[in-house]
Amino acid sequence: MHDTPPIVVAVDGPSGVGKSTVARLLARRLGIPFLDTGAMYRAIGLKVLERGIDPADRAAVEDLAAATAVSLAPLPDGSFEVVLDGEPVGNRIRAPEVGEATSAVSAHPGVRRRLVALQRDAAHRFGGVLEGRDIGTCVVPETPYKFFLDARQEVRYRRRYEELRRAESAIEYQEVVAEIDRRDHRDSSRADSPLTRDPSYTFVDASDRSAEEVAEEMARLIEGGK
Repeated sequence: MHDTPPIVVAVDGPSGVGKSTVARLLARRLGIPFLDTGAMYRAIGLKVLERGIDPADRAAVEDLAAATAVSLAPLPDGSFEVVLDGEPVGNRIRAPEVGEATSAVSAHPGVRRRLVALQRDAAHRFGGVLEGRDIGTCVVPETPYKFFLDARQEVRYRRRYEELRRAESAIEYQEVVAEIDRRDHRDSSRADSPLTRDPSYTFVDASDRSAEEVAEEMARLIEGGK
């Protein structure tokens, strides 16, 4: 008799749509781990900046990623924290400049291959809700539970701006607009694992609903055997 494989949920979508918040709530609602895959890319972006490397320098970034120890450590609440070279990354990865560097860093195939392998291993071992941009297309394409979150552009700008202001960032609103627009272009046009969705996804418009409402809708679909 085989054990039931752990449930894996893919939550993909663009920057600023609220994926992390929704995914955390969904994981708690389902009683399974939460894995913020974007935090893994941000950890590499942080180290690239700290080393003074140009995020667009593919060879240098891929070499650094290959030589960097990145791992996942379980937390008491069921989520995972990202550990970079033996140290938890904490809020250092949430700075706007790290987000901008991460968008360039994550486009490099060598970086994506390294981190996708870690994410896939964690998903298969522990199950959980994974959020990112290529979870359902690249990391765990076999899962039947795939959601693509999106929202109107102005909603995404405002949510990202409010998130950064809560983190005591001095960023201006127009900087947020420019950052999201650049990331959208990079994420959708990169050659390796671009941000996209196919008919296997359930599309969710999160423009006019709270994160709690969106997470509850997803949970009902999963529990209903979507």
